[in-house]
Amino acid sequence: MGLNLDEQKAVERFRRDVVDPSRSKLVILDFWAEWCGPCKALAPVLEKVAAEYADKGVLLAKVNVDEEQFIAAQFQVRSIPTVYAMFQGQPVADLTPMRSESQLKQALDQLLAQLPVEGGAGDGAGDIAPLLAMGEQVLAEGDGERAASIFAQIAEMAPEDAAARSGLIRALLAAGQRDEARAAFDTLPEALRDDPLVAQAAAALELAGDSVDEGELQALRAAAAERPNDPEAQFAFAQAAFAAGRRDEAAETLLGLIRTHSEWNEGAAKAKLLQIFEAVGLEDPWVAAQRRKLSLLLFG
Repeated sequence: MGLNLDEQKAVERFRRDVVDPSRSKLVILDFWAEWCGPCKALAPVLEKVAAEYADKGVLLAKVNVDEEQFIAAQFQVRSIPTVYAMFQGQPVADLTPMRSESQLKQALDQLLAQLPVEGGAGDGAGDIAPLLAMGEQVLAEGDGERAASIFAQIAEMAPEDAAARSGLIRALLAAGQRDEARAAFDTLPEALRDDPLVAQAAAALELAGDSVDEGELQALRAAAAERPNDPEAQFAFAQAAFAAGRRDEAAETLLGLIRTHSEWNEGAAKAKLLQIFEAVGLEDPWVAAQRRKLSLLLFG
């Protein structure tokens, strides 16, 4: 795995203390340090709640960031205390903002109702809406890998849920895992293929096919700047910009193309912009803002 001996030992300790117990339990994972005042204030709250919820399948694991720097780095811990809920080896909730006993209990009750935790209330078939919302939030924050882990777990719990399968595909794309996203789409049950949420993922997958490396993107950007009246140059850059995550540039370029060459290639610019809207999600605030710009352009 390319790890030195100390890192291998750290991974083994983490597997023993956190990952293995999380196979059947919900583990509260607390990243802390001796010098951290807020950590010391939060510790008694975590310990009290974990003790009260022990018979529901909850346990507390603590990671000293000074002693386990490798593990803290893997979780990209930037400040402490950082607290996650872990299940089946993956973070399923960020509990860091929840500093009071009542907030923690509310979060745990919600998780236990949805997850098949040994001793918990959930059987894996309950309302998965809170977990879906968490996955979408993590994805919106730009953490595609973690979002993919969350959506993958939801998909295991509810394999026929279109939102979970769509989220998994979009999260894999955000993580740069296009082959895995394509595989996830190809294994979709036939009954889900026509679902609007799956159509959103399909649009994102198609747009990701336009991906280029940074050098090619710079070349396309330069060509578009040099040839502002060339619709092909503008269109090529817009496609590549969106696939590279520069959606503002993509939308701005397509709107400009609609303004100057609306009929070019049978309205290709408008069609591409609408496809982008579908891929991002029609309820997304960014899409709403761009749709207003398009409406003003077309009807204003």
